Amino acid sequence: MTVNTQRRTVLQFTALIGLMAGAGLITPAQAAEWNKAAFEGKSLDEVLKAFGGSSSEKSAAVSLNAPDIAENGAVVPIGVTSSLKVDQIAILVEKNPNALAAHFTLPEGAEPFVTTRVKMGQSSNVHALVKAEGKWYVTTKEVKVTLGGCGG
Repeated sequence: MTVNTQRRTVLQFTALIGLMAGAGLITPAQAAEWNKAAFEGKSLDEVLKAFGGSSSEKSAAVSLNAPDIAENGAVVPIGVTSSLKVDQIAILVEKNPNALAAHFTLPEGAEPFVTTRVKMGQSSNVHALVKAEGKWYVTTKEVKVTLGGCGG
């Protein structure tokens, strides 16, 4: 197969997948797991309720790694680790328009560790919400923002 033939085949395949996705014949796996109510929650309690939980307890087994002062609220690095057997990890920013910034479902046997960057419009408490063995645990840290990221 020549390079031009391979290129044409890849372009045709990509166009076919695009048409199928546009027609709704195929959808991403994440779409099935989308929890709209959780991402629209305005507080820790609302997000927890959307995930099917009723309460959370503070735990030293959950560690939240975030800067004390974020120079740019558009890209605040956040990491969450735990010594528990974790099913889900969520990161919430209390004063953002929508509290839930990220949600991760960990497959069995995965290391209970996630890292990402979130936007923060202003200084706020950041919560790490972890589901382990059917219970929800939380830890919180205040992050001060000097330059806003959510419309600031």
